[in-house]
Amino acid sequence: MGLPPLLPKIDAVLVLDGDGNRLAGKYYGDFLTSLSSASSRTVAASSDETKSAGATVEDLRAAFERNVQSKVVGIAARPDAAEVVTVNGRTCVFCGGTNPHGGGGQGDVRVVHVGPPNESELVLAHLAEGMYGALSHLMGGATDRTMVLDNLELVFLLIDEHCDGGIILETDPSKLASSVLLRDDEGRGMQSDQDMMMGGGGGGMPMGSQAQGGGGGAGAPPGAISAAAMMGGDMTLGQAFRQARDQLITGLAQRDGM
Repeated sequence: MGLPPLLPKIDAVLVLDGDGNRLAGKYYGDFLTSLSSASSRTVAASSDETKSAGATVEDLRAAFERNVQSKVVGIAARPDAAEVVTVNGRTCVFCGGTNPHGGGGQGDVRVVHVGPPNESELVLAHLAEGMYGALSHLMGGATDRTMVLDNLELVFLLIDEHCDGGIILETDPSKLASSVLLRDDEGRGMQSDQDMMMGGGGGGMPMGSQAQGGGGGAGAPPGAISAAAMMGGDMTLGQAFRQARDQLITGLAQRDGM
């Protein structure tokens, strides 16, 4: 059964660095998911490297991403003003990136949405701007390659919260970031509980608490994020929430052991 005509659908979501390398991303439907699809034949014909019989789906995706990079290189799209290019017959809309003179967005990473040829450019631009805003929020405003690689699990969670099977689930940056942090906290909470059970509820302080030292930390309530850590300016929201949760678990363990 086909989708309702007003329901946006995308073929791929890509997070590319300044050189066009894929840091994260997903392909949906029949777009570059099999060698027999029309999109695969189109991309294969555009590159000498993929014309051989031994080319794989991953080879075709890499070729498509190189084609995207060749179109967007040197273009810096503001977070609230996505740019549009056409690659291998597909509409590609992106936010982020830097230009050769050092200007542009908050980092060299680009968020690219790939849509069918008949998809509205304005709709795709709205989707790209929403996901890029959420990514910037999660990365603490620094959407560069290093920051994204250090928090890659959050990026994949963001893609899943934003899109499922090519169907858009959410576009609001604040809601996307909140959903990602909630899922990340739940996953790490389960791991922390397992670690405590395996260690017999050990009395050691977590690394996040040890790094803060003893200066004034004894009177802080469990779960409070230290002022020194927040003033450091080098913590993402995800790291801050995880540190607060570690402190809460430690405080509860110490209380139960008394």
